[in-house]
Amino acid sequence: MITEIKHPVIKTLVNHLRAVDTDALRFRHIVHELARLMAYEALSDEVLKKKEIEIWNSKRAFGFIDEENLLFVSILRAGLPMIESVTALFPQASSGFLAMKRDEKTHQSVIYYDRIPECKGKTVILLDPMVATGGSLCDAISVIKHKEPAKIISLNLIGSPEGLDVVEHKHPDIHLYIAQIDEKLDSNMFIYPGLGDAGDRAYNTEG
Repeated sequence: MITEIKHPVIKTLVNHLRAVDTDALRFRHIVHELARLMAYEALSDEVLKKKEIEIWNSKRAFGFIDEENLLFVSILRAGLPMIESVTALFPQASSGFLAMKRDEKTHQSVIYYDRIPECKGKTVILLDPMVATGGSLCDAISVIKHKEPAKIISLNLIGSPEGLDVVEHKHPDIHLYIAQIDEKLDSNMFIYPGLGDAGDRAYNTEG
């Protein structure tokens, strides 16, 4: 299931990312805010777990999200600002990392780094700003499925209709939340109008 978040604050922040005069520091800050807002939406149906805590006048049990059951997986390097934000919200959650590189001739992705901890029975939340062809996200989902999580959620900032169709066709059992579905893929398989390369924009790098 794919959910595009329609909130005007989300749309405004995405459009600030598009602007070429948004520098790297501001770009990362906006991505932090978007990831946080999207986490609110993605976890809105989580069942709260009772936990006893000490308050100012007694000990009482209150409901909390079970942070230890959450595993956030960042697609390097563009997903780093996203994971920084959500792990600040949930400091008891686990973190994992996947590094993937797209072959610019074949447009296929290759995984060259997999540092994902035990996730059997957990809720795994993938963090990847962009869904262009959908290939890299599908590969990441396949890697995680082999590790037997209870549920997979994907948080993405911007994507193409073509790439999202691929993900939905190959992995209809995951829930994907996205801030913006753009018009199309261009002839170079980049999102149009898009925002450029999120990793390059966030860290002032090229290629």
